[in-house]
Amino acid sequence: MNYSMKQSAITPKGFGFLQPLLPPGGRFSTTMLPPGLAAADLSHKVIQFSKPLYVNVSNSFGCTQWSSPRINQKFRSSGSKSSCVSLSRPHRLNHGELEFIHEEEKFRSSITCKAYEADKSGEIEIDAASVKKSDAARRVKIGTYFATWWALNVIFNIYNKKVLNAFPFPWLTSTLSLAAGSLIMLISWALRIAEAPKTDLEFWKTLFPVAVAHTIGHVAATVSMSKVAVSFTHIIKSGEPAFSVLVSRFILGESFPPSVYLSLVPIIGGCGLAALTELNFDMTGFMGAMISNLAFVFRNIFSKKGMKGKSVSGMNYYACLSMLSLLILIPFALAVEGPQMWSVGFEKSLSQIGPNIVWWMAAQSIFYHLYNQVSYMSLDEISPLTFSVGNTMKRISVIVSSIIIFRTPVQPVNALGAAIAVLGTFLYSQVERELERAYQKICPFLDDDRLQASQHSKNLSVGTTTENLVKASSSSESNMKKK
Repeated sequence: MNYSMKQSAITPKGFGFLQPLLPPGGRFSTTMLPPGLAAADLSHKVIQFSKPLYVNVSNSFGCTQWSSPRINQKFRSSGSKSSCVSLSRPHRLNHGELEFIHEEEKFRSSITCKAYEADKSGEIEIDAASVKKSDAARRVKIGTYFATWWALNVIFNIYNKKVLNAFPFPWLTSTLSLAAGSLIMLISWALRIAEAPKTDLEFWKTLFPVAVAHTIGHVAATVSMSKVAVSFTHIIKSGEPAFSVLVSRFILGESFPPSVYLSLVPIIGGCGLAALTELNFDMTGFMGAMISNLAFVFRNIFSKKGMKGKSVSGMNYYACLSMLSLLILIPFALAVEGPQMWSVGFEKSLSQIGPNIVWWMAAQSIFYHLYNQVSYMSLDEISPLTFSVGNTMKRISVIVSSIIIFRTPVQPVNALGAAIAVLGTFLYSQVERELERAYQKICPFLDDDRLQASQHSKNLSVGTTTENLVKASSSSESNMKKK
């Protein structure tokens, strides 16, 4: 059974795996079928296209993205043929238009998906065993990414602390971290291991405030680690969601449901308890972690506002961010510390540690880039909310491993504060998940990279991580690469 399809409408219901996301009360009307085909001919067929299917999605709220958990790809509505999904797996397909009225909000929306230039299709059989095998392989792949991500992050933090203990110059250490990542990506582009991004002056102008905030956050975190234990820095940094919500509420004027504010109570309480009971408390270290949290929140805000719709892949976005941050950081590092201090400090550390100090510096710089790279690879395979849970578990692994390796003295009350803070971060991510599910009932094709408020959703929004924003800005390019 082969036929051509031109300008044919596809209903969201046609993708059976998205059925749970459809709102109650949805109704379908058949329209724009290919010549010679009736609705009944396609309503229960399983077909696969031999060529990519271009999809255009539109609706009345402006929700221009929706995702398929089954094939883990994005569909973006940005004009005819600009978005591509390669149907490498079979999907049930219907034709028509979905229209529904949300009873509580009293508004009407119609969602129409149109297909272009799917030249051939045919019935195929679904092998349940192969689907299960594929899902199992994907779970193993994600597990491997997570384990590698956590391990690399632990290694980076260990070497970073070793370097800072022997060579207490956080401005230079931060500079080396950014320089290593920038150099690795430049080499990758030169050797065509990775495709170089296509950017313009407007892109770099938009990226500049993001890079400023990133630089401040990175340096502040390194300063914190140079003054206090790694575990304490990460306990305080687990409070970033609280900063995100508070800044969004009091500076940007966004509103949140009570569940979001309640989830912040254990985060703030746990961080406060850990700070009060820290045996080796240092105000500079504490303030460094707090400034890092605040800077990263503004970095996320600038990314959200400025980088929306930029067609740069996640890794290339991070590479450009590192390079611009490096250029911003170098003059400040020279002014605050400078070559003379570095020379004296290096000679002292070399006499105490030996050549190992060089290897430690190289290791912390390289592993800083590697763990960020693997984290983006993980994000490509999972939802941002699952990523946030993984990020919480990563922080736990860093805290526990650093306490063991550096033999950091910990009081029971201090450990309790750390546990409460990390648990609060986990609860916050679960609140994000529930809010997303609630909003999907209103707009089933919600962009899962960030929960964005709209005029119909009573401003239900939550803070987002930069990785999520990177992924959001890169979806267009990544889809075209998957063609």
